[in-house]
Amino acid sequence: QVQLVESGGGLVQAGGSLRLTCAASGTIFRFSPVGWYRQAPGKQRELVAIIAPGYNTNYADSVKGRFTISRDNPKNTVFLQMNSLIPEDTGVYYCYLNNKNAYWGRGTQVTVSS
Repeated sequence: QVQLVESGGGLVQAGGSLRLTCAASGTIFRFSPVGWYRQAPGKQRELVAIIAPGYNTNYADSVKGRFTISRDNPKNTVFLQMNSLIPEDTGVYYCYLNNKNAYWGRGTQVTVSS
């Protein structure tokens, strides 16, 4: 059974940084696209960043230049380094993995105060 466990969320002031971590188990991680989505209150879940097995990356326009996604295949882990955070980045951040089926973590809260 695939499990994704996020960590690293919290409360930070605008301009600050956070690093999210997602640990995966129960799947062949290195062959799977993995990434991060977020959901702000009252809004739909949206893609933040995704990284392919070949390390190609894709980012939402709103986070380009500020966020960096990376993966450590031997450790079955994906990271999201978030810099220059703004209040609009506030939301629940979900880890995502696709290996023919889509899997989601339970989410970690990120709150950016102005």
